[in-house]
Amino acid sequence: MFDNLSDKLDKALHVLKGHGSITEVNVAETLKEVRRALIDADVNFKIAKDFTNRVKEKALGQNVLTTLQPGQLMVKLVKDELTELMGGDASGVNLSGNPSVILMSGLQGSGKTTFSGKLANFLKTKKTKKPLLVACDVYRPAAIDQLHVVGDAIKVDVFSDRDNTDPVAIAQAGVAFAKANGHNVVIVDTAGRLAVDTEMMNEIANIHKAIQPQETLFVVDAMTGQDAVNTAKAFNDILNFDGVILTKLDGDTRGGAAISIKSVVDKPIKFIGTGEKMEAIDVFYPSRMADRILGMGDVVSLVERAQEQFDEEEARKLQKKIAKNQFGFDDFLKQIQQVKKMGNMKDLMGMIPGAGKMLKGVDIDDDAFKHIEAIIHSMTVEERTNPGVINSSRKKRIGKGSGTSVQQVNQLLKQFNQMSKMMKMMQGGGGRKMMQAMSRMQK
Repeated sequence: MFDNLSDKLDKALHVLKGHGSITEVNVAETLKEVRRALIDADVNFKIAKDFTNRVKEKALGQNVLTTLQPGQLMVKLVKDELTELMGGDASGVNLSGNPSVILMSGLQGSGKTTFSGKLANFLKTKKTKKPLLVACDVYRPAAIDQLHVVGDAIKVDVFSDRDNTDPVAIAQAGVAFAKANGHNVVIVDTAGRLAVDTEMMNEIANIHKAIQPQETLFVVDAMTGQDAVNTAKAFNDILNFDGVILTKLDGDTRGGAAISIKSVVDKPIKFIGTGEKMEAIDVFYPSRMADRILGMGDVVSLVERAQEQFDEEEARKLQKKIAKNQFGFDDFLKQIQQVKKMGNMKDLMGMIPGAGKMLKGVDIDDDAFKHIEAIIHSMTVEERTNPGVINSSRKKRIGKGSGTSVQQVNQLLKQFNQMSKMMKMMQGGGGRKMMQAMSRMQK
């Protein structure tokens, strides 16, 4: 996400490194490179120019504090302006109705149907709502089937009428069904087209008028860059929607849409899609995204994801096992599953400050734990509970059964032992010993 933009901004901001003061010359040189980086990321030229002009005005209008180097000051100014450009504060979804009706709009291929499912899952699990998905795409082959598959996967009801070809009537019937069956949120998935056309706009406008949604969201593929911004403007002129959803931010996106869409349509980005799983949905926080673009990571979001997977009862059981020296591979496997639920590995690593630079060009596979899980699943119950019994002949059998080598089995056992020791130290409050152990592991 934004790797290319982050790299170019980092190089641009390094121009001021080593300078003792902010001058018109070095600021102009730095911001010229910042503007190039933004334009290369598919940000509109006028928006990029206005952005750098505002930063320049602020940079030349203040003295550098003794505790802040010119380079650091410029990073702060760019970060603040990026945050404002992307919306300033996070914007929530309006759930005031009973039921609350959310209308999903967008072009075909933007990920609208999948995101409707993600949003339903988010509202069900995070907001304790009882959502209903309504299938109003009567044109695309298997669109209704797709929404039913999504609904089944997240255990959310789906309303559809395969015999009806009027999306307005289907939407109205869906809202009536929700009222009759206790659903307090209705998410209406509408048809998309390959391009903006009059027929499509009239249809979505008619649905909007008929069901009077509390929230109208425009779903856009972030990988389409400036085209996404232009399409959003066309939709907003007709619908006057309430917010934007950016999908496929985990892909090879240049970031132009995320950075400039707010200033064009004056509507906030409310959510982002960061993967294929139904849990891969995040509330959009402009300040956190600005941090990530500038390579500062996003520790707050990382901690929030970890907390979502935290189970207090399991944690207590784990503490007792560690105290009694009974931590085994089954427990290790549970920890791996929790990490996997937090999201794709590349996205998680991007939230750690500085990790983006360190891992540049490194392909982080989502199946990074695959061989570890295979090795553990090839162990017997006794071996998982008491790893000390695993001798050379058992290692050969485990390696053969998991499709790995004895060396990989040995490596996992070594890592497991080191982790077990560290967890034991943490349990006893031995912070200094733990740091010493970590230092030895790095050597």
